[in-house]
Amino acid sequence: MLRRIAPALLTVLVVALGVTALAARPPRSAPQRTADFVVLAGIAGLRWEDVDPQSTPTLWRMAQDGSIGSLSVRSAHRPTCPVDGWLTLGAGSFAAWNGSRPPDGCPPAGVAVDQPDGIGANLPDQESVVQYNQQRLSWGAMPGSLSESVRCSVAVGPGAAVAAARPFGRVDRYASALPADPRVLLGSCVLSIVDLGTVEGTDPASRAGQARAADAQLARVLAARPPRSLVLVAGISDTAQPSRLHVAVADGPGWERGWLTSASTGRDGYLQLVDLAPTALAALGRPMPERLFLGRPAVSTGGRPADLADAISAPANADREAAAQRTVSGRFFTLLAGVQVLLALAVLPLLRRARPHAGPAGPTAVSGRVVAVAELLLVAVALTVPAALLADAVPWWRGDHPGWLFAGITGLLVAAGTTAVRFVPGYASTLGPLGAVAGLTTLVVGLDVLTGARLQLNGVVGYSALQGGRYAGLSTVGLGVFLAGALLTGGWFAQRLHRGWRPAVMVTVGGLAVVVVGSPFLGADPVGAIALTAGVSVAAVISAGGWLTVSRLAWAAMAALAVGIGFAVVDLRRSAAERGSLGRFLSALGDGTGGFTVHRSSTENFETLVNSPLTVLALVGGLLVWFALLQPWGGLMRLFGIYPAVRAAMAGTVVAAVLGGVLDGAALDVLGAAAALVVPMAALASLRVLGHAADRTRPLPGRSRADGADDPGSGGVGPVGDGDGPTGGGGPLGAVHPRPISGAPAGAPQAVAPPATPDGPPTDADEPSADSADPSADADDSSVDSDEPAGPTRGGTTPETASTVPVPPRQVNRSSTEVAAS
Repeated sequence: MLRRIAPALLTVLVVALGVTALAARPPRSAPQRTADFVVLAGIAGLRWEDVDPQSTPTLWRMAQDGSIGSLSVRSAHRPTCPVDGWLTLGAGSFAAWNGSRPPDGCPPAGVAVDQPDGIGANLPDQESVVQYNQQRLSWGAMPGSLSESVRCSVAVGPGAAVAAARPFGRVDRYASALPADPRVLLGSCVLSIVDLGTVEGTDPASRAGQARAADAQLARVLAARPPRSLVLVAGISDTAQPSRLHVAVADGPGWERGWLTSASTGRDGYLQLVDLAPTALAALGRPMPERLFLGRPAVSTGGRPADLADAISAPANADREAAAQRTVSGRFFTLLAGVQVLLALAVLPLLRRARPHAGPAGPTAVSGRVVAVAELLLVAVALTVPAALLADAVPWWRGDHPGWLFAGITGLLVAAGTTAVRFVPGYASTLGPLGAVAGLTTLVVGLDVLTGARLQLNGVVGYSALQGGRYAGLSTVGLGVFLAGALLTGGWFAQRLHRGWRPAVMVTVGGLAVVVVGSPFLGADPVGAIALTAGVSVAAVISAGGWLTVSRLAWAAMAALAVGIGFAVVDLRRSAAERGSLGRFLSALGDGTGGFTVHRSSTENFETLVNSPLTVLALVGGLLVWFALLQPWGGLMRLFGIYPAVRAAMAGTVVAAVLGGVLDGAALDVLGAAAALVVPMAALASLRVLGHAADRTRPLPGRSRADGADDPGSGGVGPVGDGDGPTGGGGPLGAVHPRPISGAPAGAPQAVAPPATPDGPPTDADEPSADSADPSADADDSSVDSDEPAGPTRGGTTPETASTVPVPPRQVNRSSTEVAAS
């Protein structure tokens, strides 16, 4: 009975873990009204490296008293030109100005502003801009949403007019420049938007002069600010490629000496351009528009250094790291893909010649030293991604040649990790390197996530704040290697236990991984958690043996669907401002705007598929597995037959990686990151299994399936018995070694003494051979009760009464393993 309901119980357990992880949310207090007036002052192109006490004394004093952060100026176009930045500010969502623009460039800076009455202004191009964003762009932004949310707004300068214009083009109050006394103008409306100019170019002296001029205008604004007002200063956009992080400062009641952050970033010291509009409305105590902003209101958090110079060094350093990461990351993954291709080509002849053959007709065996070197190279390649993650603990981006520094640090870490794996106890066993590499990878990524994912932010294998897609939790690459490492670790542990315990082990290890991935406090990736739930369910149901049948796949799909539905129900019960990505998507489906999200996701999948080097990793790994490892001479099918838990872990990894990539708009990136770990380890384990394919295993009398074997009568010790082969030196049941071995002649019966302790937990040496392990046999249907006595032997005796068990001679020209695999 328990065996029949086991899949349902495992599904319920995985679902409970997944929903618990996803439903828990960090405590958030509702934004409170803190000001009667808000002044948004924008300086296009202003970066933290432009801020100092000499050139920008006003901004320096403002940053000293207020809260600061790094501003990501993502918009609907890249780069975010000044007019795009101003439009995104007013829309509260990713927007862009229409019209022709050069590749990777900006449209002409001029914006037509008409002043028919001397009070307000009109933007004649606003109607076409609204249509462009609503019909041509996938974000569905509505320019002018911010000004539509207040009764009256003021704009000073052409850029501010773009941000303050309502959807039909009207600006309530407009001035082309600050008047001699701006008090009356800034106090006439609750919201004022001021264009303080632009800081552009690469010459430090020129940038300092432009920053000085903008700072002088800021001094006039601060002198004329209304009472009980909030002033936000932002480097509103880029001015050229490449993108950079920019200045964000908030000064007002409740914003004293802290870090700026928001729920959209989830990390202290980071803010998005789309967060400024909801921040202004929250400070004024105004409701958000019906079509929610993409951003979230900013808040001020503590923990900022008392010395402003030390505080400013953090966002300035983040800007340098993000800029260096953009250059190094593409080269790293391109090089990794190339190395994987070369290593795959080098492994092919080793796989063809790894199996020992009988007689002089077989191919010459490969030197053991060559195989050992190939194994170490496979370990090194598998450890490259976690080593690159650890390399970001060293500030390599501060050097004159950051790329070379990163390569050197990563190489040292790869060498250290490979050495550690080489000398770990159990390295000589078939699954020793796989377990060590998987465990080390899971440990590195898991510890980083548990400590705030600091190595992934602006890291080479992490995410960049310049992209504006993610600021906290697991990256796409991190998700791929973590789910692969966790499932392989679970498979390695499960294989060492009785087959009845294997599903429970897979659920336990996989369930913990789901919590790490999905918790908002940790990985903050609900889509990845749902995908991993499906992978864990697949791994659990086939870990004890058997194929991935339709019914088992249905259980896995039901588990993932249950987790998604459970989290969706919990998320939809929250207020609109606190919902996560899944809740917001379902709400958009309800109001008819979900098509934008679907279109955006499909576009991102296609662009990632054709542009990412990780696509090459996924394709190369798939080709190596399909056309080499899964062939009769490749060894992977034999590995799967001997170690069903490892087969289950790899199958679960593929399911989770594919679902996670497609649902998260990352195409094959998650699968490519997982393949960087799984494929080298699969090749290494296949080499070791093939190296022992012609060994023989003598049966242990009295051993039943309930003792841990995957098939009755399997297991035993081979002629070598050093534990290096898949069965501890053992090969197929009853196979006679094709080459001369010590012992009695082949024609004479041999006797095997029964072991002193036939019962006990199975070890690596107790696993069945490929011939005796039937992958299609379901553990639930074919296993026997451990309380039943062992049946009699061929001679009519029982293991308890027989002192020896005769093994009839069998002379073969090819080992039974070779026959089964050919």
